[in-house]
Amino acid sequence: MTASLKVALAQANFLVGDVGGNADRVIALASRAAQAGADVVAFPELSLAGYPPEDLLFHRGFRRQIDAALERVRAASGSTAILVGHPEYTASGIFNSATWYAGGEEQVRHRKSCLPNYRVFDEKRYFLAGAQATVIEYRGFSIGVLVCEDIWEPGPAQLAKAQGAELLLVLNASPFELHKQAQRERVVRERIADVRLPVAYVNLVGGQDELVFDGQSFAMNAAGEIVLRASAYVEALSLIEFVRDAAGGVALRAVSAPALAPELSDEASIYSALVLGVHDYVVKHGFPGVVLGLSGGIDSALTLAIAVDALGAEKVQAVMMPSRYTADMSREDAAAQARAQGVRYSVIPIEGMFAATLGALEAEFAGRPVDATEENIQSRCRMQILMGISNKTGKMLLTTGNKSEMAVGYATLYGDMAGGFAPIKDCSKLVVYRLATYRNSLGAVIPQRVIDRPPSAELRPDQKDSDSLPPYDTLDPILESFIEDDLAVDEIVARGFDRATVGRVLDLVKRTEYKRRQAPPGVRISRRAFGRDWRYPITNGYRR
Repeated sequence: MTASLKVALAQANFLVGDVGGNADRVIALASRAAQAGADVVAFPELSLAGYPPEDLLFHRGFRRQIDAALERVRAASGSTAILVGHPEYTASGIFNSATWYAGGEEQVRHRKSCLPNYRVFDEKRYFLAGAQATVIEYRGFSIGVLVCEDIWEPGPAQLAKAQGAELLLVLNASPFELHKQAQRERVVRERIADVRLPVAYVNLVGGQDELVFDGQSFAMNAAGEIVLRASAYVEALSLIEFVRDAAGGVALRAVSAPALAPELSDEASIYSALVLGVHDYVVKHGFPGVVLGLSGGIDSALTLAIAVDALGAEKVQAVMMPSRYTADMSREDAAAQARAQGVRYSVIPIEGMFAATLGALEAEFAGRPVDATEENIQSRCRMQILMGISNKTGKMLLTTGNKSEMAVGYATLYGDMAGGFAPIKDCSKLVVYRLATYRNSLGAVIPQRVIDRPPSAELRPDQKDSDSLPPYDTLDPILESFIEDDLAVDEIVARGFDRATVGRVLDLVKRTEYKRRQAPPGVRISRRAFGRDWRYPITNGYRR
């Protein structure tokens, strides 16, 4: 009789810190996997804690909850084994571990040996590194267990192979960034080329603050061919089967259908990440809905579309706050989009507030020319209205600024930067346009005029962004070169940009760090976003 092993990959959405609720999810999904005929169900990295748990790990109450959850999972294990990720507390420190339970007993425990400490990861702050490979004999198969970064380095897979592993199960919490899935699959192919073993890779899904986990769990055979790829941005319980062939090797086939979820375009992938990030941030926090300022411009238009797709129209309120400088087309386009998307829509002019504020400051401003101060006052008047609605209703305020603006400080501190979450914070202006066009391809909700017209803050007569900034097709590549590629001025100039323009842009980036430190979190979609993986000093004398 041919030996086989059915493995369920439980691509699930866990809530950081909700240890009891996460244990409930693990037990329920393990039951579903058993009903589907799985011999083993594998969960993502740190499933019981949620990822990343950060300094919750240091709290004594958190440790007690983890210990209690592990006991519950152990007791719930039966003929279908459970491989679950969790923090492991020892006298010497904390490990990022994965434990295999079967028949009500702990079978084996693996301690993650490669701890990432770059970009959004700082695991060396919390965890000790394991030193051993982990291989378990189960139902006629020798199974190597790895946790996330373990597969990105050659050593752990090689050690598992040396100890007799015939296949690898990898538990992951790998966050989304553009083209990350291709990178994951490339890395796994490299490991397979080293060890010639099939690999099953289960990944987390869901939003956690500025991180979004996209799922896309997958399995590859020993030739490095994709056998299964789960859908992106949704929970999935995917079943694969390892089969011992006549030569004694281990083949792999997909049991779940469809075996290969369709690959998403860049725009579809980013947009889906933004939608999931907004949904989970709002829902996991328990907000009844969101409110945002709808100006008739491209950024707020895209943010509204994301919010409605994430939460439903009934949980979204849009507010138009016109001033003396607001164009008729802005009023018309904002109203048209609000109607198209079916959201509650309010029009609250700021002229009275603006005039009253200028009147109160008349003596202080006497003899001084009109400048950006008056523009910023308008922005702060709008925030008073939006924060008032937020406070009164409990709805969270969505901030509508993009990465280009955040980079160069083209935003008002305590004005349009205020809010609880910034969905497009990591989207450059050029990406914003691409996403707006993409969203309309699914069903037109953003008026085409909003996409076509030159962008403007409408804070003074005939204002355009280009009055203050280089064109976005120049600005955004310069910003990407500096922020994501860490290039120096000479290197950016070598890419074909004017030296003076480069210097001006980078000076703006440096001078406005204090603003970014006070900005709300937002979904990370790039290799380097403002947030966890951007830690420039506010006060510094560095000269490029």
